[in-house]
Amino acid sequence: MRHGGQILVDALKANGVGRVFSVPGESFLAALDGLHASGIQNIVCRHEGAAAMMAEAQGKMTGQPGVAFVTRGPGATNASAGVHVAMQDSTPMILFVGQIARGDRDREAFQEVDYRTMFGGLAKWVAQIDQTERLPEYISRAFHLAMSGRPGPVVLALPEDMLSARAEVPDIAAPAAPLRAVAPASVKAVADALARAARPLVVPGGSVWSQQAADDLARFAAAWGLPVAAPFRRQGHMDNAHPNYVGDLGVGSNPVLGQALQKADCILSLGSRLGDTLTRGYELMDPTRPHARVIHIHPSPDELGHLWRPDPGLVADPREVVAALADIPAHRRWDDWTAELRAAHEDWQKPRPTPGAVRMEDTVRWLSENLPDDAIITNGAGNYASFIHRYYCFRRFGTQLAPTSGSMGYGLPAAIAAKLQHPDREVICMAGDGCIQMTLNELSTAAQYGAAVIVIVANNGRYGTIRMHQEKTYPGRVSGTDLANPDFAALARAYGGHGERVTDQAQFAAAFARARDAGTLSVIELQLDPEALTTTATLSQTRAAGEASLSRA
Repeated sequence: MRHGGQILVDALKANGVGRVFSVPGESFLAALDGLHASGIQNIVCRHEGAAAMMAEAQGKMTGQPGVAFVTRGPGATNASAGVHVAMQDSTPMILFVGQIARGDRDREAFQEVDYRTMFGGLAKWVAQIDQTERLPEYISRAFHLAMSGRPGPVVLALPEDMLSARAEVPDIAAPAAPLRAVAPASVKAVADALARAARPLVVPGGSVWSQQAADDLARFAAAWGLPVAAPFRRQGHMDNAHPNYVGDLGVGSNPVLGQALQKADCILSLGSRLGDTLTRGYELMDPTRPHARVIHIHPSPDELGHLWRPDPGLVADPREVVAALADIPAHRRWDDWTAELRAAHEDWQKPRPTPGAVRMEDTVRWLSENLPDDAIITNGAGNYASFIHRYYCFRRFGTQLAPTSGSMGYGLPAAIAAKLQHPDREVICMAGDGCIQMTLNELSTAAQYGAAVIVIVANNGRYGTIRMHQEKTYPGRVSGTDLANPDFAALARAYGGHGERVTDQAQFAAAFARARDAGTLSVIELQLDPEALTTTATLSQTRAAGEASLSRA
């Protein structure tokens, strides 16, 4: 006989879970007891949103569900931010939420929430486990669903009296690997359709990917002379230095590549949903007026025909499809088209100077040229991230941890999870001054567990992305976007880490070397010029463009 908390933890061990992220609560004390001496590392965070984001980052890195535990009510609502990231980013994740005792249900008991209603649109599956003996069954289903088709988050509510009750029940083994073979006739149909294109574009995306798939994609693209464009924040799906890589389609992407998407007559989507971020709000590709043939490969049958009519469509693991395509002799080549797009990409990567003594373009280029190929870059949301997309050369899969959902505050929790998973690799969190303050208290978590991440804070004293949109739409009418910031470097030192401020670009390399040598969590604060706004325009230029637009209206 085991109590429910022990049954749950044993089920996690059976599924290969070695680390969970949590903020403790009295609603799941039995689960905490089960974790004691279990061999599973319990990373105790400072906020449930960050705990969920760390679990999501763990899922991104491993392809296996990241696991988080949070308490009922406010703990669950806080954690919903990470669940949303996992859903939009197609990341396998399981969130366990403490729940009131079963006998108090529907009385609006202390912190009572109906989690099926709350998380219904945010997760692949939401359930409450009311019978202790059914814990292995529910957890087995959760692991299967989190990884099946299009991966995503699962939420399981755990009534506290169910967890503390005892039952005699066997464990269930971890999911068996599904068969992945792709029929030769299907691969031939994809290749034949592609061969009819005049201006094709290959778009690898989604979370079902690997380094082997990145290598196979490079072989396929080189053999066929095909251009490859990564979706928003999936730049690690192919070596960016490869001559067939032509850039990323997303926020702040190269306008020439956007024009190429409009000109393309065939899109080979390998796992991408081809959504609004990639298509600039469906301006570059309109589902109601399709201009290009879409060959759509996706692991979920629900995605085929969701936005685009697939011709053909194939429900399959994109890793297996690209491996098969790489072994097929080229039907034809598109070298001129690819070379044209690659040249535009290389021109786009040449730094355009921004104002000030410290410049984000120079910082990111320095990192790109000096970090090892397996260094992991994390970020949340903000204009600072467009400098990463434009100027950093990602060489390997799994080196970019960033939310396609555009969630602020993601970078630091993701960096901590990455450093715990890969302590031998350099992990750099890039963050804006607004973004970092969403989860700044997790510096304490990094210090507690020895996660020696290097955080680079781009401080321009404002919520830069919103200010950009504000100046475009209501130029000169500043409201709600200015920030009063702490001394970020001093905060790092307060947490026992290394911190310093860079006020001149010439100081950055030495500052980074000191942070690297410190062997602790480190914060390098970049003091940016308030005029520095985007990779292409200053604040004044953005305001002037907004005023000109208003005068024409």
